[in-house]
Amino acid sequence: QVRLVESGGGLVQAGGSLRLACAASGQTYIRSYAMGWFRQSHEKEREFVAAINWDGLLGDTPYYADSAKGRFAISRDNAKDTVFLQMSSLKPEDTAVYYCAARPPAPYSSQLSRPDEYHYWGQGTQVTVSS
Repeated sequence: QVRLVESGGGLVQAGGSLRLACAASGQTYIRSYAMGWFRQSHEKEREFVAAINWDGLLGDTPYYADSAKGRFAISRDNAKDTVFLQMSSLKPEDTAVYYCAARPPAPYSSQLSRPDEYHYWGQGTQVTVSS
């Protein structure tokens, strides 16, 4: 069992930055998991933002939604069992509850963007970007 707790959300002006963290506990060794960030805003489906996956010889490989490319960066600190999402150049449309998720390493990158492929979820952290 893996427990995930997100932190770092808040209110920020457009163009600003936030760093989200996802701390894992329980039966954890997060390098053995693919970790993803998703977001969900009012009346919308949960949307993929970014993921990091151990790809064998390639090592940790990040994946991003088109909306996140060039603005967001996912990383992890295995010593602290924590995954980060650095968000920059934030826009009002980035406003959402951001969720951290974990699953075993994905053999196919297409699996990383699907919420139903993840086994564990955090409770979410609210990010609000004002215009």
